[in-house]
Order: sequence, then C-alpha cells, then structure tokens
Amino acid sequence: MASAAVTRATDDALATLTPEPVDERPALYTRNRPLLTIGVMAATVMQILDSTIANVALPHMQASLGATADTITWVLTSYIVASAVAIPITGWLADRIGSRNLFLSAVFGFVVASMLCGLATSLPAIVAFRMLQGIAAAFMSPLSQTVMMDINPRSKQAGAMAIWGQGVMVGPILGPVIGGWLTDNYSWRWCFYVNVPVGIACFAILWALLPTREIKERKLDAFGFTALAVAICAFQVMLDRGQSQDWFHSWEIIIESAVAAIAAWCFLVQLFTAERPMFDRELLGNRNLLTGVGFMLVVGVLMMATMALLPPMLQGLFNYSVFDAGLLLVPRGIGMVFAMAMAGRLMARGIDPRAVVALGLVVAGASLWTMTGWTVMMGASNFVITGLVQGAGLGLVFIPLNLMAFATLGPQFRTEGASLLNLSRNIGGSVGISVVTALLARNIQTNHEVLGSHIPDLGLQAADPIVSSTLGTTTDQLLMMADGLVNQQAAMISYLDIFKLMMILTLCAVPLLVLLKRPPAAAAGAKQDAPAVHFD
Repeated sequence: MASAAVTRATDDALATLTPEPVDERPALYTRNRPLLTIGVMAATVMQILDSTIANVALPHMQASLGATADTITWVLTSYIVASAVAIPITGWLADRIGSRNLFLSAVFGFVVASMLCGLATSLPAIVAFRMLQGIAAAFMSPLSQTVMMDINPRSKQAGAMAIWGQGVMVGPILGPVIGGWLTDNYSWRWCFYVNVPVGIACFAILWALLPTREIKERKLDAFGFTALAVAICAFQVMLDRGQSQDWFHSWEIIIESAVAAIAAWCFLVQLFTAERPMFDRELLGNRNLLTGVGFMLVVGVLMMATMALLPPMLQGLFNYSVFDAGLLLVPRGIGMVFAMAMAGRLMARGIDPRAVVALGLVVAGASLWTMTGWTVMMGASNFVITGLVQGAGLGLVFIPLNLMAFATLGPQFRTEGASLLNLSRNIGGSVGISVVTALLARNIQTNHEVLGSHIPDLGLQAADPIVSSTLGTTTDQLLMMADGLVNQQAAMISYLDIFKLMMILTLCAVPLLVLLKRPPAAAAGAKQDAPAVHFD
C-alpha cells in the first residue's frame, strides 16, 4: 500500500517538473518490466543490506576468528573502501563491456564473495573476501539506479526512483535487525550465506530480462583512476586509524592525510586538463548534479552516522538486546516510506521540490534537536517517535533531490551521474561513522573527568560500618558503582553533544538549496529524446 502510494504520488510529481514529452518510449526495452524491477531491487537491497548486516555480528566474529577489537572493524571498512574505490569506474566498464554484462558479473561476483565470507576461517581471509564483495557491490548500486531510469518512460521515472529510494534508505536500517536475528538464532556466517539464494534468483531474472546499452570504445583514464583510488584509500585509513593514533599528533596520520590531499589534487588537475578524463566534463557543468553530490554527502553523514551511534547506545546504555535494538530502528524506515509518498504529493501540487528538500532537512534537524534532550531513564516510545520523524525528514529529502539531480542530465550520462551520487553518499557515510566514533570516544573521556571531579570523597562514608552493613557493600564496591554511574552519564552526554553537532550540520545545508535550479520544462524534456534500445 505504501509503495503504491509512493509510486502514484511521485509519478504525479515529475509531471509538474516537466511536461510529458512527445516520445514516451523508455531508453531501454524489456519484455517484463515489473519482474525485472523485482530483480533489480533484489540486487539493490541485497548489496545495501550488506553494508550494515554484519555490524551487530562483529563481537561473534571477533571471538570466532581470533581478532582484536581494533582489527575486526576491518570487516566493515574493507567493504566500504573497496566499494568506494570501484564505484568511479562503473561508467567506463558499462561502456566497455556493456551494462548488462557488468550487472550480471557484479551479481555473480557478489554471490560468490558472500559464500566465501561465510566460509572464512581467519581475519585476513574474510577481509579479502569482503573486499571482493565490496567491489561487486560498487557496480550494482549505480547500475540498478540507471536501469530503473532506463526501462521506464519519463512519466514513470519518479515512481521508479521512489521504489529504488526505498531500498537504498530502508536497507541499512533493516540490516542490523536481520543480522541480529540470524546471529542469535543461527551463526554470524548466515549474515553472508543469506545472500546466496537471493542472489541466484536475482541473477536468473536479470539474465532473462535485462537489456543493455550500446558498447562503446572508451579508454580508461588510468592516471585519474589511480589518483582517485589512492586518495580514497589514504583518506579512509586516516579516518580509521585517527582515533587510535591520536590524530595529527601522529606522523602516520599526517602522512596519510598528505597522501590523500596530494592524490585528490592530482585527480582534480587530471579531470580538468586531460583530453579524455575519467568523468565527462559535461557532468561538471551540470549544477543540479554537482549540488546533488554535495547534498548526498550530508545524507550519507546523517544516515550512516546515526546508524553507527544508535545500536551501541541502545545496547550499552539502555540494555536492549541486539535484536530489540534493531527493531527500535525500524520506525525510521517506516517514516522514510511514508515521507516519500508525501514528497511526491507535495510536488504534484506544484510545490517547488527545493522547498520539499528544505522541509525534509528542517524535520530531520528537529528530530536531532529532540534527541539532544534524551535521558538514560527514557522508554522505548521516545526512540520510536523520534525515529519516525527523522525517517520522514530523510524521505522528504531523498526523492526530490534525486529527481532534480537527474532531471537535467542526458540518458547517456546517467550511469556516471549515479556513480558520483553513490560515491558521495558512501564517502559521507564513511566520514560520518569515523568522525562520530572518534568524537564519542574523546568526549566520554573528557566528560568522565569533569563529572568525576564533582563527586565527593566516598571513602569515609563507605568505610562507616553502618553504611556498609545497610547497603551490604564494601568501599571498593561503592567506588565501582559510582564509577559505573559516572561512565553512564559521561557516555550519555557525549551522545547528546554529537546529536547537537549533527543537527547543526543538517540545518547548515539548507542555504545550499539556492544552488539547485528547477529544471526548465523544455530543456528537461529535450534530454529524454533518446532512441529506445530493444533487447531480444
């Protein structure tokens, strides 16, 4: 019901952005669009889920693989880094070997890598297999978005983006729930084995119905790709190692940041001066796409940083089980789905999509402001209500932002445009997770020191025989209890400070909406006059 409402509402919304073009043919033809949509969305949800499904299983994996608390996190970061490095070459590979062949290869590789992850018996092995999984996942996300645009006529593309958006936004929220249930009832290995039957069914549907774009002879900008890959890897390693190495007090972090900055500068110079750069320079002149890339950074930070903070907070401070903590995150997904339908209806009534994005940012900011008032004595209803509101804010942002980013982009640039949007969201999420994790650890130490200085000396009171006999505790036990309470309050204050910082970041993004322009009707319609390609 909600999905149907989203589709109808967002279809109406696109009609208000641009009039129906003369040629309503989709860019690519398929015999069974609904079934192909199911296959494409299965691939999308499967690879999105794997970005978070293993999070709750890390303690079990640590014990099983003999890893430490620091090294086991590479199971997550290896997937993120490999995916971020591979995403930029999606457009080149799609042109070189065909989008159909690339999509099928990515799904096949993802299934094989998932099976190998489940069979892994050591930390180096699972990190290597997660890298393979991340590379395959990198191609699946932008290709699925492109296929959803290509197989639908312009009048149905908004609905297609709404369906795709639900998978992208809700997937990371369902990941911890599914991962927690599989880990509690079976084993952490089933967090990876579950991809196998889904992937096989997905591969069969794509093999039967997926059309392809024309194969083009296109050279890879090897220098540009290498520079970008080095920049991403160095930046990610800096973020991962920063907290343990005391950030810029360590020469390791200084060197990694310098390497990332130099490589990024080399990539930008190559992008603007090379005869055949990695990304077509026409993309750089598309203001809506570039602004959308910037907003996706904010969306990535807001979505992934919150997902990184809430599970440990719910489990550590409120004593929820892994599965229950995951369930408390589900209302965020429900709020997203219904907000996507609302966004479509607002735009269908002629409301500027930039205003809808602004409303979403304000709603998300308001939810974060509410979170700054949380206490350790709260009930579950507070998490549910706040989750619904925050999910609604993200849902209001995601659909109109994607529509405006692609509305002025020609079909031939969709794959590269989708790659840039997905890359920016991944980088935003990676930065968000690393920054909030580092801030949390530092703030807990600082707050513990401040709170501890205000606690009176308990030694004499605890040593009193009357006090000890009444409470049934010793002096050391009382001191341990006091330290535990201080730790709890210090952690809670640290979470609240980070929620406040995220609120400020979200609201600061609102003025950037002036950079987005509502696509002219004629220009937007002209972009769609591309011949249909049939698949036999």
